[in-house]
Amino acid sequence: MKSIILCSVLILTSAGIALGGDPGTFDFLRLPVGARAAALNGSFVSMKNDPNGIFANPASLTTIQRRTLSIGYTKHLLDINGGNASYTQYLNGIGHIGAGMIVMDYGSFDMTDESMNRTGTFGARDLALLVGGALPVAEFTSAGVNLKFIHSTIASYNSSALAVDIGVFYEIPSEQITIGASVLNLGRQLSPFVNQRESLPLDVKVGITKKPLHLPVHLNLNFHKLNESHDSILETFSNFTFGVELLMSESLQLRLGYSNEQRKELKLGSSSGLAGFAAGGGLHLQDYTVDYAFNSYGKIGGIHRISVGISL
Repeated sequence: MKSIILCSVLILTSAGIALGGDPGTFDFLRLPVGARAAALNGSFVSMKNDPNGIFANPASLTTIQRRTLSIGYTKHLLDINGGNASYTQYLNGIGHIGAGMIVMDYGSFDMTDESMNRTGTFGARDLALLVGGALPVAEFTSAGVNLKFIHSTIASYNSSALAVDIGVFYEIPSEQITIGASVLNLGRQLSPFVNQRESLPLDVKVGITKKPLHLPVHLNLNFHKLNESHDSILETFSNFTFGVELLMSESLQLRLGYSNEQRKELKLGSSSGLAGFAAGGGLHLQDYTVDYAFNSYGKIGGIHRISVGISL
């Protein structure tokens, strides 16, 4: 019975409670990091000026001109809580550097024997640590890379992995367009939970952001999981997210996001409710920013995120 419980929790934990992604080891890495990214439902690979961009595209570090620190909290479903932190700065002669951390705590679970007698409790946690850097490689073009350490614990079972993220970022200033692409979680499991090594959640992303002329809005379209094989080109590009950031003023932004994959996967019966939709906002006061996001999982519930940033 212990093995059954542990296997169940393993699936739950490694999927990152993504509820719409395919279960796998360290799949918590697929979740958007930071409230701004979450409000756009992960449509973030081509967004500028955010330290949490290091998690989606390390090349975006070159768009941040000041030392910046961001700390975030996630209230997930049930007793699941998460947090993240990121920091970036420019070093003369080296380039833009950054660091980040993601933690997830899935709460306590009952452990039983073969007769279903409760014998204690155990926990499950995920952790990712990364360092990265980015440099301009051509006019309006930059490239970046992260080195990432990943660790998961379920009761007395542990697993760790090493991975890299690679990204490119291209700007077209005259058209107020930015284009980003990244390959995330390219690596291998160092130590498996049991005996068999599993693959990491490799993800190839491409995105574009456009600020229409004279309109105070950022329009974002991202495609992800482009590395996965499908029967048709339409299915290949069916995993997309769309985000809108309304610039209400220099201090206030409102955001909406949509995930087509979540919308499909979270459908219960004939209705999806608001599954796949996200909303939030941001407040910028001098050197401080506060962002909030709510991601709907339809009838299952939703996720709340808050991030606080400071320019140093």
